[in-house]
Amino acid sequence: MSTLTGKRVAFLATDGFEDSELTSPWQAVTDAGAAAIMIAPDSGSITGKKGHEQRVDVTSDDADAAEYDALVLPGGVVNADDLRLDASAVRFARDFFAQHKPVGAICHAAWLLVEADVLGGRTLTSYPSLHTDLVNAGATWHDEEVVVDAGLVSSRTPDDLPAFNAKLVEEIAEGRHAAQTV
Repeated sequence: MSTLTGKRVAFLATDGFEDSELTSPWQAVTDAGAAAIMIAPDSGSITGKKGHEQRVDVTSDDADAAEYDALVLPGGVVNADDLRLDASAVRFARDFFAQHKPVGAICHAAWLLVEADVLGGRTLTSYPSLHTDLVNAGATWHDEEVVVDAGLVSSRTPDDLPAFNAKLVEEIAEGRHAAQTV
Protein backbone atom coordinates (compact mmCIF):
# COMPACT_ATOMS: atom_id res chain seq x y z
CA MET A 1 0.00 0.00 0.00
CA SER A 2 1.19 3.54 -0.70
CA THR A 3 2.46 5.64 2.15
CA LEU A 4 0.55 8.70 3.25
CA THR A 5 2.86 9.76 6.08
CA GLY A 6 2.46 13.47 6.77
CA LYS A 7 -0.82 13.75 4.82
CA ARG A 8 -3.98 15.16 6.40
CA VAL A 9 -7.23 13.70 5.09
CA ALA A 10 -10.55 15.42 5.81
CA PHE A 11 -13.70 13.31 6.12
CA LEU A 12 -16.92 15.30 5.68
CA ALA A 13 -20.16 13.80 7.02
CA THR A 14 -23.08 14.32 9.35
CA ASP A 15 -25.65 12.12 11.11
CA GLY A 16 -26.99 9.31 8.96
CA PHE A 17 -23.74 8.40 7.18
CA GLU A 18 -23.25 4.82 6.02
CA ASP A 19 -21.06 3.47 8.83
CA SER A 20 -18.71 1.30 6.78
CA GLU A 21 -18.25 4.05 4.18
CA LEU A 22 -16.69 6.20 6.92
CA THR A 23 -14.88 3.60 9.02
CA SER A 24 -13.32 1.55 6.20
CA PRO A 25 -11.70 4.46 4.27
CA TRP A 26 -10.71 6.04 7.62
CA GLN A 27 -8.87 2.82 8.53
CA ALA A 28 -7.28 2.63 5.05
CA VAL A 29 -5.83 6.14 5.14
CA THR A 30 -4.67 5.91 8.75
CA ASP A 31 -3.10 2.49 8.12
CA ALA A 32 -1.19 4.16 5.26
CA GLY A 33 0.11 6.82 7.67
CA ALA A 34 -2.27 9.75 7.16
CA ALA A 35 -4.00 11.74 9.87
CA ALA A 36 -7.80 11.55 9.48
CA ILE A 37 -9.85 14.57 10.57
CA MET A 38 -13.65 14.56 10.95
CA ILE A 39 -15.46 17.62 9.59
CA ALA A 40 -19.21 18.07 10.20
CA PRO A 41 -21.73 20.91 10.28
CA ASP A 42 -22.08 20.72 14.08
CA SER A 43 -19.55 20.12 16.87
CA GLY A 44 -19.70 17.16 19.23
CA SER A 45 -20.18 13.84 17.49
CA ILE A 46 -22.11 12.36 14.59
CA THR A 47 -23.88 9.00 14.42
CA GLY A 48 -24.06 6.64 11.47
CA LYS A 49 -27.24 4.92 10.41
CA LYS A 50 -26.06 1.70 12.10
CA GLY A 51 -24.92 3.46 15.29
CA HIS A 52 -21.20 4.19 14.82
CA GLU A 53 -20.35 7.41 16.66
CA GLN A 54 -17.54 9.62 15.41
CA ARG A 55 -16.13 12.64 17.24
CA VAL A 56 -16.15 15.84 15.19
CA ASP A 57 -12.77 17.57 15.04
CA VAL A 58 -13.72 20.70 13.07
CA THR A 59 -17.06 22.18 11.99
CA SER A 60 -17.67 22.87 8.31
CA ASP A 61 -17.97 26.59 9.16
CA ASP A 62 -14.38 26.54 10.46
CA ALA A 63 -12.90 24.09 7.93
CA ASP A 64 -10.40 25.29 5.33
CA ALA A 65 -9.50 22.96 2.45
CA ALA A 66 -6.01 24.51 2.31
CA GLU A 67 -5.22 22.66 5.57
CA TYR A 68 -5.84 19.18 4.09
CA ASP A 69 -4.34 17.01 1.36
CA ALA A 70 -7.54 15.18 0.38
CA LEU A 71 -11.26 14.86 1.09
CA VAL A 72 -13.37 11.73 1.66
CA LEU A 73 -17.16 11.86 1.39
CA PRO A 74 -18.93 8.83 2.92
CA GLY A 75 -22.39 8.00 1.63
CA GLY A 76 -25.73 7.50 3.26
CA VAL A 77 -28.93 9.04 1.91
CA VAL A 78 -29.67 11.23 4.95
CA ASN A 79 -26.01 12.24 5.31
CA ALA A 80 -25.65 13.34 1.68
CA ASP A 81 -29.02 15.07 1.56
CA ASP A 82 -28.32 17.05 4.74
CA LEU A 83 -24.76 18.00 3.70
CA ARG A 84 -25.86 19.47 0.39
CA LEU A 85 -28.06 21.90 2.33
CA ASP A 86 -25.08 23.13 4.37
CA ALA A 87 -23.44 26.02 2.47
CA SER A 88 -20.17 25.62 4.37
CA ALA A 89 -19.96 21.91 3.53
CA VAL A 90 -20.64 22.66 -0.15
CA ARG A 91 -17.95 25.36 -0.18
CA PHE A 92 -15.49 23.08 1.59
CA ALA A 93 -15.97 20.30 -0.99
CA ARG A 94 -15.76 22.73 -3.94
CA ASP A 95 -12.49 24.15 -2.61
CA PHE A 96 -10.76 20.75 -2.94
CA PHE A 97 -11.50 20.79 -6.65
CA ALA A 98 -10.35 24.40 -6.99
CA GLN A 99 -7.10 23.43 -5.22
CA HIS A 100 -6.62 20.30 -7.44
CA LYS A 101 -6.70 17.90 -4.47
CA PRO A 102 -7.95 14.29 -4.45
CA VAL A 103 -11.57 13.65 -3.48
CA GLY A 104 -13.20 10.31 -2.73
CA ALA A 105 -16.99 9.93 -2.92
CA ILE A 106 -18.92 6.75 -2.32
CA CYS A 107 -22.58 5.84 -2.74
CA HIS A 108 -24.88 8.87 -2.25
CA ALA A 109 -21.99 11.27 -1.46
CA ALA A 110 -21.94 12.46 -5.07
CA TRP A 111 -25.08 14.51 -4.31
CA LEU A 112 -22.82 16.97 -2.48
CA LEU A 113 -20.66 17.23 -5.62
CA VAL A 114 -23.76 18.02 -7.69
CA GLU A 115 -24.53 20.87 -5.29
CA ALA A 116 -20.89 22.03 -5.42
CA ASP A 117 -21.19 22.21 -9.23
CA VAL A 118 -17.93 20.33 -9.87
CA LEU A 119 -19.12 17.45 -12.05
CA GLY A 120 -19.30 19.03 -15.52
CA GLY A 121 -17.25 16.88 -17.90
CA ARG A 122 -16.27 14.40 -15.15
CA THR A 123 -16.67 10.62 -15.15
CA LEU A 124 -17.77 8.82 -11.99
CA THR A 125 -19.97 6.20 -10.43
CA SER A 126 -22.35 6.25 -7.46
CA TYR A 127 -25.29 4.42 -6.01
CA PRO A 128 -27.40 3.69 -9.12
CA SER A 129 -30.32 5.95 -8.09
CA LEU A 130 -28.06 9.02 -8.52
CA HIS A 131 -27.37 8.23 -12.19
CA THR A 132 -29.83 10.79 -13.60
CA ASP A 133 -28.80 13.50 -11.11
CA LEU A 134 -25.13 13.11 -12.05
CA VAL A 135 -25.81 13.08 -15.79
CA ASN A 136 -27.98 16.18 -15.40
CA ALA A 137 -25.03 17.81 -13.59
CA GLY A 138 -22.87 17.21 -16.67
CA ALA A 139 -21.10 14.01 -15.65
CA THR A 140 -20.66 10.71 -17.43
CA TRP A 141 -21.82 7.84 -15.20
CA HIS A 142 -20.53 4.26 -15.25
CA ASP A 143 -21.80 1.27 -13.28
CA GLU A 144 -18.38 0.07 -12.05
CA GLU A 145 -16.97 -0.73 -8.60
CA VAL A 146 -14.53 2.18 -8.74
CA VAL A 147 -13.99 5.01 -11.22
CA VAL A 148 -11.00 7.36 -11.08
CA ASP A 149 -11.04 10.65 -12.99
CA ALA A 150 -8.05 12.95 -12.40
CA GLY A 151 -8.07 12.68 -8.61
CA LEU A 152 -11.80 12.04 -8.19
CA VAL A 153 -12.33 8.50 -6.85
CA SER A 154 -15.90 7.19 -6.77
CA SER A 155 -17.65 3.92 -5.88
CA ARG A 156 -21.20 2.60 -5.67
CA THR A 157 -21.79 0.77 -2.37
CA PRO A 158 -20.06 -0.75 0.67
CA ASP A 159 -19.37 -3.85 -1.45
CA ASP A 160 -16.92 -1.72 -3.44
CA LEU A 161 -14.91 -0.52 -0.42
CA PRO A 162 -11.78 -2.65 -1.04
CA ALA A 163 -11.35 -1.23 -4.56
CA PHE A 164 -12.36 2.27 -3.42
CA ASN A 165 -9.88 2.28 -0.53
CA ALA A 166 -6.99 1.07 -2.69
CA LYS A 167 -7.57 3.74 -5.34
CA LEU A 168 -8.23 6.43 -2.72
CA VAL A 169 -4.87 5.80 -1.04
CA GLU A 170 -3.17 5.73 -4.44
CA GLU A 171 -4.65 9.07 -5.53
CA ILE A 172 -3.85 10.74 -2.20
CA ALA A 173 -0.26 9.48 -2.44
CA GLU A 174 0.02 11.02 -5.93
CA GLY A 175 -0.98 14.43 -4.53
CA ARG A 176 -2.43 17.27 -6.54
CA HIS A 177 -4.01 16.58 -9.91
CA ALA A 178 -3.95 19.45 -12.43
CA ALA A 179 -7.20 18.26 -14.01
CA GLN A 180 -9.00 18.18 -10.64
CA THR A 181 -10.68 21.54 -10.90
CA VAL A 182 -14.05 23.31 -10.91
